[in-house]
Amino acid sequence: QVQLVESGGGLVQAGGSLRLSCAASGRLFNINRMGWYRQAPGKERELVAVVTSDSKANYADSVRGRFTISRANADYVYLQMNSLKPEDTAVYYCNALVYGRIEVWGQGTLVTVSS
Repeated sequence: QVQLVESGGGLVQAGGSLRLSCAASGRLFNINRMGWYRQAPGKERELVAVVTSDSKANYADSVRGRFTISRANADYVYLQMNSLKPEDTAVYYCNALVYGRIEVWGQGTLVTVSS
């Protein structure tokens, strides 16, 4: 079993920065990939950024160049968000892919960007 807990969300003005953290616990050696997704009101959940166990990162086009994902050992993943825009407002979810096929989700943390 793997559990994920996010932190670091909040209210920020456009152009500002936030850093999200996700702490993983449990059988960490079975995690293949970790990442961040987000869901804005009235929209579907979408990928923001993912990083594999060998530190390869992929980003959504909408955040590339502004957001940076990083992973510390097997138990933390971070999302540094710079130059935030109002359209980045969403609930951000930490995600882990376990055994190559099981998706695990955190409870989500709200990011609100004011204009």
